[in-house]
Amino acid sequence: MPDTETDRAVCVNPAIKYRIGAARPTAHLFDVELEIAKPDAKGQQLSLPAWVPGSYLIRDFARNIVSLGAQSGEESVAVKKLDKSTWQCAPTTGPLTVKYQVYAKDRSVRGAHLDRQHGFFDGSNIFLRVHGQEERPSRISISPPSGDTAKWRLATGLPVFQTNDKGFGDYEAQNYAQLIDCPVEMGDLDFIEFSAGGIPHLMAINGKHDADKDRLATDLSLICHQHIDLFGSVPVASYLFLLTVVSDGNGGLEHRNSSSLISRRSDLPAQEADGNSKGYRRFLGLCSHEYFHMWNVKRLRPAALAESDLSSEAYTEMLWVFEGVTSYYDDLALVRSGVITIASYLDLLAQTISRVLQGPGRLHQSLAESSFDAWSKFYRQNENSPNAIVSYYTKGSLVALALDLLIRRETSGAHTLDDVMRAVWDKYGQDEKGMPESAFEEMASEVSGLDLDEFFACAIRGTGDLPLAEYLETVGVRYSERPAVSFNDLGGQTKGKGIPVWLGVKTREQAGRLLITQVLENGPGQKAGLSAGDELLAMNDIRLTAKTLEKRLRRLQTGDTVSVCVFREDVLIETVLIVEDSPRNCCELLLDSEAGSETLAARSAWLGSMG
Repeated sequence: MPDTETDRAVCVNPAIKYRIGAARPTAHLFDVELEIAKPDAKGQQLSLPAWVPGSYLIRDFARNIVSLGAQSGEESVAVKKLDKSTWQCAPTTGPLTVKYQVYAKDRSVRGAHLDRQHGFFDGSNIFLRVHGQEERPSRISISPPSGDTAKWRLATGLPVFQTNDKGFGDYEAQNYAQLIDCPVEMGDLDFIEFSAGGIPHLMAINGKHDADKDRLATDLSLICHQHIDLFGSVPVASYLFLLTVVSDGNGGLEHRNSSSLISRRSDLPAQEADGNSKGYRRFLGLCSHEYFHMWNVKRLRPAALAESDLSSEAYTEMLWVFEGVTSYYDDLALVRSGVITIASYLDLLAQTISRVLQGPGRLHQSLAESSFDAWSKFYRQNENSPNAIVSYYTKGSLVALALDLLIRRETSGAHTLDDVMRAVWDKYGQDEKGMPESAFEEMASEVSGLDLDEFFACAIRGTGDLPLAEYLETVGVRYSERPAVSFNDLGGQTKGKGIPVWLGVKTREQAGRLLITQVLENGPGQKAGLSAGDELLAMNDIRLTAKTLEKRLRRLQTGDTVSVCVFREDVLIETVLIVEDSPRNCCELLLDSEAGSETLAARSAWLGSMG
């Protein structure tokens, strides 16, 4: 699927050529041949990125290169490894050819995977960077594995140079940045086509499924239209969703004219099914999120990310803008487009609020700190993370909600966060210059005409809870907090009586054992000395299991003292625990049936015609 947003300026004989083969899919190996017409006379340096844009963790993709050699003509060329990701080739007088193999068994949206049934790679895993020639065009030839691949087809956002009817053949890239920003999916693909904003959209599905493709096309078209209408234009000539269907998994990664998605098979809509299941809403939200990133992250981005060569961390305090604001609009687009009901949207919003409320770390780490420390904390979580950090996705989306409703209230609806996003896009997105750290906050104040310094100081650099009840009241939504009614309570509307007391720990069942996974700050479990990794055995000398723990808690009252027995490694430990009131950390949102006409109008303007 060609990306015609750029001119077809790649020359007939490009300076850089890559050939991708898959001769040994059972060994999960991609064979890559890199040909450089004019290598550096002092010796060519090559490297792979250490991280992939959109996933802020050093992953050292070069560790998957299992062999690498170079030659010029018939002569071998010495290669020296300079560091974990960089190679130095000896000087040559002619073209340089580098051959290497990449181990591909990472079935994630940011990795590379190859077997007899499926092939995928993000370019950051495969394409060596030719230092000093990053702005030169390249040609990419991709071949299918040998053997039973008659049904295999290929989908990618790379511009087509010359391919067969299966999509295999030659592609091109204007520069290295474009090359590694167009992932490749191959296998027995199924396709869905639709139009939005006057441009063609395609979803390539890899994996067995029985989804209602017509419904997918209809719903995705409505969602994409909503985002395009928000920004007023679409920055590509075509768009591609790459979807891998699995039994259990969910995730996505944005790219300039495409996105890589992984979804549970059960989340896709069944044929002739009525309504939207929780899984399908989750899938649509994922698609909406990655599509919104086409503007917000791929083109609107912090200067630190725009200037990075992907060899080391790029620090910014603005990830809450790029992931949090996107997380606000992903579900909002579902209700604005009419794909889900208002009640469904309010449940999704209540669940997001609940996730934030249930993390004590929100009171210790600000959103600015969460963004800056993503490399070392958010992407490297441990059993204490809920006590120490807050997500710039979830709390960031709540800050966007609060900012939107605040602007609407204080300007009587004359301005909104939509206006801010359009203004930021016009100033920083059109030419893709990186945004200064203070740019979004300044633009929000400029567009709204409000002094928002105090708001941002509290919401972004502070650690207090947001006054969401106050803001939601202005659009006729009632906010309340309640105890969880079960261990699986995610928030939102539910039936049942709340669990009266809690232990302040989270558990999971593993091979018949009830293990403590997290001990929450200042909870009864922490006060009693319980620790993550402990195996819960008994309470008051009666055995505990995953099925009986909740029942036992419902028989207790606040202040009751219980004995708890655990195994810590292979040592039996008994401790005394005093149970406490369950925290009211599950949010519930309901429409205010007594809202006046002005409030109803404000709600309608916020949620669209469905409001």
